[in-house]
This record gives sequence, structure tokens and C-alpha cells, in this order.
Amino acid sequence: MKLKRILKWSAGIILLALIMWFQVAYWTSTNDCDHKTAAPNNPMKAITYCDYGLANLKLETIDKPTPNDDQVLVRVRAASVNPYDWHFVEGTPKIMRAMGVGLRKPKDTRLGVDFAGTATGSVALKPASIAFEQAASANIAGITALQAVRDKGKLGPGQKVLINGASGGVGTFAVQIAKSLGADVTGVCSTRNVDLVRSLGADHVIDYTKEDFAKGTERYDAILDNVPNHTLSECRRVLSPKGKYVLIGGGGPNDSRWIGPFGRIIKTMVLSPFISQEMGMMMADTSQKDLTILADLMQSGKVKPVIDRTYKLSEVPAAIAYVEEGHARGKVIITID
Repeated sequence: MKLKRILKWSAGIILLALIMWFQVAYWTSTNDCDHKTAAPNNPMKAITYCDYGLANLKLETIDKPTPNDDQVLVRVRAASVNPYDWHFVEGTPKIMRAMGVGLRKPKDTRLGVDFAGTATGSVALKPASIAFEQAASANIAGITALQAVRDKGKLGPGQKVLINGASGGVGTFAVQIAKSLGADVTGVCSTRNVDLVRSLGADHVIDYTKEDFAKGTERYDAILDNVPNHTLSECRRVLSPKGKYVLIGGGGPNDSRWIGPFGRIIKTMVLSPFISQEMGMMMADTSQKDLTILADLMQSGKVKPVIDRTYKLSEVPAAIAYVEEGHARGKVIITID
């Protein structure tokens, strides 16, 4: 009885401490928005957000940054929108907020990761034949696709890969990169995107409105899952005994707003030691070397970015809202005058 009381009190103290920590962390979570008073000395336009939510995105005039010794200043000519962006704007899955993004308000009030422009130092040289809009599309989506196909899927000539969500930003790159490595590619998409995916080089295209790939007889050496709309057991059924399942990205708009894809990730971690198939998630590891490889692939014509829509800088909220719907074909681009 004494041990039970000790455990009960200990659990209560720990719970109380966590609640107090959360309250303090929540109310002290802030950003520099309240301190912006002086007019910028060296002005530039930027999209900022001081609170979570698309409605809080604003086009503002801010001070142009001064690069440190290990940084590069870029005059951005074009940028692209990723699911990565709306995850940060919305602060979802909400577990992200407790992991350093900002509990009550976003810690970082600036937005965007993909860009193309003129730099004061070398990041990755844009081939002259590639437009800024095409170059801007290649960073996150292109590198994610390259590393998923090459490093996680380990695909080579004759191997069979199924790309679920083949018409999206990562999917359109993955189809082309897998083909450039000699793989046999099956793309899964909706009816309106069948011709697009086939034009990218897919050997087979499955219209998910008419056919369920998980019920087919084909077996694949790898599944690149951009749209996790099947259970892990369903995916395993169409994998070869030594096949690789690669979950890509941070989840879709219909995933849990609290934990997003983390529940599925935990399941793959628990399952992996007991099966012969490899299962896991990947996020892009940006590198200059891989950007250069993508530039070479685009220069040679083996990979061509697919651009769905183009928006102005002032239209960034609409661009992110469109990407958040989950139906973009290829990439959504922001042009900057």
C-alpha cells in the first residue's frame, strides 16, 4: 500500500510539473512581431505570419538581411510552395509546436524553403536553359524524390516501383528519376492525371478511382507512398519479400491535426524488426551535390519539372491554400518581380 501511494504521488507530481511547464512554455512562446516598430533602412518585400493560420499571412516590407560569413544573400526571382509550408503556417500536426516550432505563436515568422535567383555566392548553378520557375521547383520535391528513389528505394534497372501519388510535386519528379535509373514504374493517380503521369514516362498508370493497387496481383520492389491512404498491411501485400516501403513527407491535410503521420511512423518502427521487408519514413536532406545532380538531369531533359499554377508574391495565401487541398499537379510557383 505504501508503494502504491508513493507511485500515485510521484505520478501526480510529474503530471503537475508537466502541466506547469506547458503553461509557462505556452504563454512565453512568442516571436519578434511585437518589436517591429522602426521603418526598414534597406527595405524588401516578404510574406510573414505572426500567428498560426492562413488568414495571418501578410505581405510586408522588412529589412533586407545581411549575410554572415557562412550565409548567402539571394535576389529571389521565383519560389515554390510545398506541403512543408502549410504545415508550418497552420502549425500542424500540433505536436510540431511542442517540438520547437512555437507553442502559442510561430517562433520563425518567415516562410518558404525553395527558391531560384541571383546569389552573391554559389548554392547550385542554374543551367541557362532552365527557367527560374523550373529551378525553384526542384529543391524540396526534387531532392525528396531523388533520395527516395536512389537511397531509400535503392532502385535500379528492371526493378519495379509503385509511386502512390504520382502526379504531385514529389511524385512527378520520382516517376522521371526512377525511369532515368532504368526502373519499371507504376504511377497511381486520379483520372484527370493519367495522361500526365504517362507522359512523364510511367510504364503503367493506375487510376485509383477505378482500380485499387493493393488488390492487384503485381508485386513491387519498392513503394514510394506520397499519399498514405492504404494500411501498412495492404501495402506489404503487394511488396516483394525483400521490398521497401518508403513513407514520404509530413502527412496530408486530412491526417490528424495533433500527431499527423507520426502514428503510422510508429507502426512502421514497431513492425520492421519482425518482417523481411524494409519500412520507414524519409524527409529530404538538402545537399548541394544532389541539387547539382537534379540540375544535370533537367539540363539533359531526363527530368522536366511539372508546374501546375503560378502565383504572385501577394497571392501566397491563395497558393498555400491550393496546395493544402492536396490536388496540385506537380509544383505551385511564386513569381517575384
